[in-house]
Amino acid sequence: MRVGVLTGGGDCPGLNAVIRAVVRKGASEYGYEFLGFRDGWKGPLENVTCELGIPQVRGILPRGGTILGSSRTNPFKVDGGVERIKENLASNGVDALVAIGGEDTLGVATKLSELGVNVVGVPKTIDNDLGATDFTFGFDTAVNIATEAIDRLHTTAESHHRIVVVEVMGRHAGWIALHSGLAGGANVILIPEVPFDLEKVVEHVESRFRTNFSPIIVVAEGATPKEGTHALHSEELDAFGHVRLGGVGDMIAAELEKRTGKEARAVVLGHTQRGGTPTAFDRWLATRFGLHAIAAVHDGDFGKMVALRGTDIVRAPLAEATRELKVVTPELYAEAGVLFG
Repeated sequence: MRVGVLTGGGDCPGLNAVIRAVVRKGASEYGYEFLGFRDGWKGPLENVTCELGIPQVRGILPRGGTILGSSRTNPFKVDGGVERIKENLASNGVDALVAIGGEDTLGVATKLSELGVNVVGVPKTIDNDLGATDFTFGFDTAVNIATEAIDRLHTTAESHHRIVVVEVMGRHAGWIALHSGLAGGANVILIPEVPFDLEKVVEHVESRFRTNFSPIIVVAEGATPKEGTHALHSEELDAFGHVRLGGVGDMIAAELEKRTGKEARAVVLGHTQRGGTPTAFDRWLATRFGLHAIAAVHDGDFGKMVALRGTDIVRAPLAEATRELKVVTPELYAEAGVLFG
């Protein structure tokens, strides 16, 4: 059997660990051959391939990013895109495809599976918002990077008696903000699931200053004020119809400075959260996902994705990955609220 492998959407730590596990188990245990498709769905769409075997995956476990490259290409937005993918898979002798990606990548995989393509999915998103799995790899690394930044910002904020607003990733789900904010001792955490009251944030900031410490506010990029809408960098949409978010940190810092009279700075962590070497947990999880994904291919259990449930890796229908986003509940957010101010 010949198996194709691709990585789509935003890069994140752990992608290479999945590729390595898929190839090493598939080649050594099942005798499979592998073909890498470059740059997400662009690879099978435009027949852009690369050699993929045990020599190519040596030493990639600790590397961030993806050796296969990635993109946000949506073949369903391209005339004849599905037919071209099927033709290119056939011409390369590819019997099955392992698609590693998030909501958009797995959404395409789901549709292709329904159209007869043999696909197994591996969930990936640093936002940790895919509903079918307890955790996704890359999330732990992003939280650790954000937490370290918050730790460092505490000392510089206190040295200058400043407000520091830390903007982290999180379009629709505030998992990174919640976890890093709690771990880093933030004084306020703002998430997309709960529109925030700026006056209440001001109260928390002033309360913090009264203790002779400087406040740290952690905000997810998709957070919105009660009376407003998303802060945007632009109105441009990507191939999956997503607006590029950002700017809420700058907006909050400017408003807090105006309302409190204290100097405020915004720090946007941006792509630093998804770059660099993965944590031990993400390497562990990504490796297990890869091992179980190629086992699903071997079993002919297509139209499925691997998922973490507790400490077990299970198989779930691909459609479950994109049916409903996993978001922070009001009850979980309320737990953190006790520590604000």
